[in-house]
Amino acid sequence: MDGTIPHREDWKIGVDIGGTFMDFCALEVNSGRLATLKVLTTPDDPGAELTTGLSLLEERDQLLPETVSRFVHGTTVGINTVLQRKGAKLAMITNAGFEDVLELARLRMPDMYSLFCHRAEPLISRDHIFGVTARLNAQGEETTALDARSVAQAIQKALSAGAEGIIVSFLHSWRNDTHERQVKDMISEMAPSIFAFTSSEVWPVIREYERGCTAILNGYVHPRVAGYLDALETRLASKNIPAKALLTKSNGGVMSAGDGRENCVSMLLSGSASGVTGAAWLARQAGEDRILTLDIGGTSADIALIIDGAANFGTGEMIGDFPLYIPSVSVSSIAIGGGSIASVDAHGVLRVGPTSAGSTPGPACYGRGGTEATVTDAMAVCGWLGHTDLAYGQLRMDRDLAIQAVGMLAARLERSTEETAQAILNIALSEMFVEVEKLASREGVDLREFTLLPFGGGGPMLGAFLANDLGMTRVLAPRRPGVVSALGGLVADLRGDFIRTVFAGLDDKLAATLKGHFTELAQEGHDWLTKQGHDGPAELQLTADMRYSGQSFEIEVALKPEWLETAQDIAEAFHQTHARMYDFADPEGLIEVVSLRLAIVGAGPNPEIPAQTFTSSTAEPQKIVSVYAGGYRDVPLYARETLSPGTRLQGPAIVSQEDTTLIIPQDCSAEVDPASNIVVHFEGPAHD
Repeated sequence: MDGTIPHREDWKIGVDIGGTFMDFCALEVNSGRLATLKVLTTPDDPGAELTTGLSLLEERDQLLPETVSRFVHGTTVGINTVLQRKGAKLAMITNAGFEDVLELARLRMPDMYSLFCHRAEPLISRDHIFGVTARLNAQGEETTALDARSVAQAIQKALSAGAEGIIVSFLHSWRNDTHERQVKDMISEMAPSIFAFTSSEVWPVIREYERGCTAILNGYVHPRVAGYLDALETRLASKNIPAKALLTKSNGGVMSAGDGRENCVSMLLSGSASGVTGAAWLARQAGEDRILTLDIGGTSADIALIIDGAANFGTGEMIGDFPLYIPSVSVSSIAIGGGSIASVDAHGVLRVGPTSAGSTPGPACYGRGGTEATVTDAMAVCGWLGHTDLAYGQLRMDRDLAIQAVGMLAARLERSTEETAQAILNIALSEMFVEVEKLASREGVDLREFTLLPFGGGGPMLGAFLANDLGMTRVLAPRRPGVVSALGGLVADLRGDFIRTVFAGLDDKLAATLKGHFTELAQEGHDWLTKQGHDGPAELQLTADMRYSGQSFEIEVALKPEWLETAQDIAEAFHQTHARMYDFADPEGLIEVVSLRLAIVGAGPNPEIPAQTFTSSTAEPQKIVSVYAGGYRDVPLYARETLSPGTRLQGPAIVSQEDTTLIIPQDCSAEVDPASNIVVHFEGPAHD
């Protein structure tokens, strides 16, 4: 020994948990090496898979826990709490006479074409909503003072009902939150054992139902999220990881775990958004500017659009049966995943989903006790899967078990097992096709101009088939598609969203007011970044929710701070945005500004992955396997680690790797690009 201290690499880790696996993506900063891993989830002991995965990274990749400088975690605990209705027992305090706001909602039925549909039960039952004497007018002026006696009675009723938390939501609190704050103070004094959230502190938007619903979602998941985060930090401490936990957010950014305990609603769609963030980073690295993402996990398939390297954003995303009105990466979800169970209904019709086999017991072919046929089993029966181990060697597929499971359905349908398996895949693809077409129609895009980027455990298996059905010409399969959501957390920026609701007609006087609001929002944003521990530069993204007077809904318009001097530049930006979206604008029309929004972004890591030498060559298959696609045929199977940049493939072909399997259909060619992505090209007149 020469007495020198060995160099210790700095590590950054992204972790994402889904229904079947917890994914890990760890970056060794100095070398640019990525270490990836999948670990089966442990529903009976949430969080145990985290410890298992970190231990495996230590053993396999020589990761030193004490050198971890960034740890980002995406979790489904919040959204699962809502979907399973296992959240906190809540009460709500509102204005007397408005106790029915949750029941009335927006008077819309989930399915306008069904005579038998019904709206979901609210998360707070009607008998736990208590009205109190207090009233503000639309200008935020007090017309009826807050009656402390009625508030005290409401708090006592909530306690008697066994409420664990209270949501306070009053009319017009977006203009003046005084009454809400006074009630919250009284709750703290009278009932310190329970938590309280006001609608104005969670997200102060106009419209009482939307604002109240968002606050309710925040309170409903609060205890379980806080408990999960406590356990997370305990496990990180036990592994001697010094980095403070960051959480992926619905807006594609990250925040501290401390923020996550109170601002739980911001992480409800974190897993879906993180996947799109990772896909956007990969698209930028590959020079692709128009991407359709396809993230297929065990339970669902998520789709999103990425244009010019950035994801689309929206509000009003659905969390189960309830709308979420904070800015979120716009993701459409379909209840079809690799674990989706196929069944034959009472009319003898084959159906797929929405029920999933999950990780326990999982698809029949996993050999973990599952007996019902799933999409994964259908892939195995057809011969596309089952030739190599999956999930970094954790799963060894048993095709015979898949044949047994699918065979039971085949007997009921009086078809062969292979035909039934192919039918299961066709149904799954058709369900996805419908939702993708809906997304394309809403956004007004031509998918033939886009490249499909499939990821997740099932995306590369089905992605090229879906792209073919959609008439798309290119598929970009990343090097490690199974852990793109974890990669998204690893590369995500710190991102905070702030809002001022103004609801006024646009004129020069309002423009001056907006400038003042922008100054306040910018200060809030910088304070938030400082609280997160960020001391670098920040990017400010300014938008406004605007509409023509008389319209019921507004659109989001990108603005520049220097435009907040006169109304003319703001109006012109609105007219142009409206014309682009609807092919119509009214330059003489009166304009209303509903809200001013600010997103502040502190740049996250931008890993530099070492480039590889590009050498044109033809791949040599690992072996030849038999695959059913309307009939049996021999198909070459390649190992991903043997395919270097420049390697060419011809479909049909199977590419196996540790985290997933890529299928290249017939009439396709493929090539490995310099970043080790496999780019699939479709051939033939249908794609000309």
